[in-house]
Amino acid sequence: MIRTGLVVLSMAVVLSGCGRSSYESTPVEVNTPKGKVTCQLYTPERVQWDEAVAKPESMSKKEADNICIERGAKQLEAYRAAGGRV
Repeated sequence: MIRTGLVVLSMAVVLSGCGRSSYESTPVEVNTPKGKVTCQLYTPERVQWDEAVAKPESMSKKEADNICIERGAKQLEAYRAAGGRV
C-alpha cells in the first residue's frame, strides 16, 4: 500500500513539470479590423494550445482564439517548409 502511494506521488511530481509554460513562445500581436489581438503561441507540436491572452472588447474570446490558432497554423506551415518536423 505504501509503495503504491509513493509511486503515485512520484508520478505526480514528475508530471507537474510538464506544464504549458515550457512550450510557450514570446506572445505575438496580430492586427485585425477590430483591433489588436495578443496571442500566446506554443511550439509547432502544440498548435492546438494557441490562444488569445488579450483582445479588443468588440471581439469574442472564441473569435480571438481562432485568430491565434490561424496564426499558429501559419507558423507551423513555415516551420515545415523550412524542414522542421512535427
